[in-house]
Amino acid sequence: MTTSPEARFLLDAIALATANVAEGGGPFGAVVVRAGEVIATGTNQVTPSLDPTAHAEVVAIRAACRAIGDFRLHGCVLVSSCEPCPLCLSAALWARVDRVVYAADRHDAAKAGFDDREFYDLFATPRERWSMPVDRIGTTEDTAPFEAWTARADRVDY
Repeated sequence: MTTSPEARFLLDAIALATANVAEGGGPFGAVVVRAGEVIATGTNQVTPSLDPTAHAEVVAIRAACRAIGDFRLHGCVLVSSCEPCPLCLSAALWARVDRVVYAADRHDAAKAGFDDREFYDLFATPRERWSMPVDRIGTTEDTAPFEAWTARADRVDY
């Protein structure tokens, strides 16, 4: 096992995840760290909130953004008790975190009944072979929202 500056925060994420199980939530916890300080934490809230996107990492990212007043988390590290799923990795990418570190991996999660390996496999499969169709249907107004966006001089670019 290698150590990193963030390794000590893994124990915090694991403790959050374990405590969340005792409270009836899922076995996942995450912390967002900036300059060696925890600025936000999150636990899996999928079942309590009836929100399939309320993964620990997403909850922590949302809290961190509110805490610093920005939707970008430059200079931050996302520390998770488990390897982030594709949803959480996407959230980390959109938040522009500098790094992601985790403890347990996707195979450990699968053994406990949280198997997101099928999503990794799905994204590597051509869309026409997905079990859930994702189809583009064109209209005459397809790009209107983007045209409105690029026309705004006061927009905040992502």
